[in-house]
Amino acid sequence: MVRKLLVANRGEIAVRVFRAARELGIRTVAVASVADANAMHALLADEVVEIGGPEPTTSYLDQSKILGAAAATGADAVHPGYGFLSERSSFARSCREAGLVFIGPSPEAMDLLGGKIDAKTLAVANQVPVAPGYFEPGATPVDLRQAAQRIGYPVMLKASAGGGGRGMRVVRDPAEFDDALRLASEEALKAFGDGAMMVERFVERPRHIEVQVMADHHDNVVCFFERECSIQRRHQKILEEAPSPVMTDDLWGAMRDAAVRLVKAAGYSNAGTVEFMVDAATGEFFFLEVNARLQVEHPVTEAVTGVDLVQWQLRVASGERLALRPELMAGDRSALCGHAIEARIVAEDPAQGFLPSVGRILGWAEPRMPGVRFDTGFGAGDEVSPHYDSLVAKLIAHAESREAAAKRMEQALLDTHVIGPATNIGFLLDVVRHPDFGKAEFDTGWLGRALPDWRPSDDVPPAVLHLAALARPAREAAVARKDLRPAWGVGDGFRVTG
Repeated sequence: MVRKLLVANRGEIAVRVFRAARELGIRTVAVASVADANAMHALLADEVVEIGGPEPTTSYLDQSKILGAAAATGADAVHPGYGFLSERSSFARSCREAGLVFIGPSPEAMDLLGGKIDAKTLAVANQVPVAPGYFEPGATPVDLRQAAQRIGYPVMLKASAGGGGRGMRVVRDPAEFDDALRLASEEALKAFGDGAMMVERFVERPRHIEVQVMADHHDNVVCFFERECSIQRRHQKILEEAPSPVMTDDLWGAMRDAAVRLVKAAGYSNAGTVEFMVDAATGEFFFLEVNARLQVEHPVTEAVTGVDLVQWQLRVASGERLALRPELMAGDRSALCGHAIEARIVAEDPAQGFLPSVGRILGWAEPRMPGVRFDTGFGAGDEVSPHYDSLVAKLIAHAESREAAAKRMEQALLDTHVIGPATNIGFLLDVVRHPDFGKAEFDTGWLGRALPDWRPSDDVPPAVLHLAALARPAREAAVARKDLRPAWGVGDGFRVTG
């Protein structure tokens, strides 16, 4: 069994892994940049090692510093979280060479599935449906242009490496192909260090549905059902739910079988996600990619299955055999319990075109109600840094039905407050209140059509902000005096006039 675990990450995912490890009796080690010296994840671990400056390249992306921290603290395992080094096969290989257990798939499996081109080639070889396209290694612009002509417009250009919407372009007119390819390739090269591209048929208004898998070292693969991830803004997920509101028994059977075939063909172990695109018009589904790591949206799967995925990551990496309820092992949908929705709360300003928002969190209020989970790596007084991802927290609402989960999510968002950096909470509220969301009538492009130029509708008048600024120190002074009367009930000269 893993005895001491180093988490090569920060923020809410590091906090999440530490809590899972603690329940298993595993000691924990955090790594932290200078900017994160007092961050929540650094304070929660049993030990913390400072690994460099605020820039990720000098800290969280520096493999030698992370391996050095593991050696210095006597850690015997490394959990990469997601982002940073989580899908770098070179890092998984370096961990293995250093005698460390890497909590994730083998580097060989990562190599097979890490690039979209290699993954699709493996999918085709194992009868996993893929969208018509051209995904040959070393494809030239001429190859891709000719393939697009054969496939028929519109087509989608995609970077072979990476994800998150970078290096992607929809091309509807052949005259626009060359410029779109150049821009997409340049973006991919800048983001992932690899400008290799592929082209495939563009499916109008698809749904994005992914299957959560877990594989052990004893040839067992469990599919913990699916997640609906179609609510996206510029190809970035912002709301996810489980199960998918459009899933049928027949579609689930075919999708589950495809995911298992692919995972076994890659010799995969530990947690991963097989992503599919579903053509609502035809009912067809096509393989997109494999995320060889834990996903941001894993809590909704945990909510509807009752399984702690992070603990099972640690147990599988320690050599344990997957041993769960028979209906879960078999992927029987009778094992599902209710419905769960996750909202990603990010530090960005929707009123300013969703620009990133940074700075100190001056005030903080979390929702406290049944069926609500709040995963975060921040609290009042913490700094949202420009150097890292803008995700501040994940809000998960679980209830007996989708309608009840949506209502619970709405109330939980109303009860969540961040004072300081701007957030997308108001935007998320309008999404979950939209009639189309309530009816589950959406696709990956729906958000851009439903809320194209969103602006906050509940701007706070400046006078209210001024009063709040005055009331806060007065309240703090009252608490210090153990006098909990309202600020205006204290005889200290404080008055509201005007």
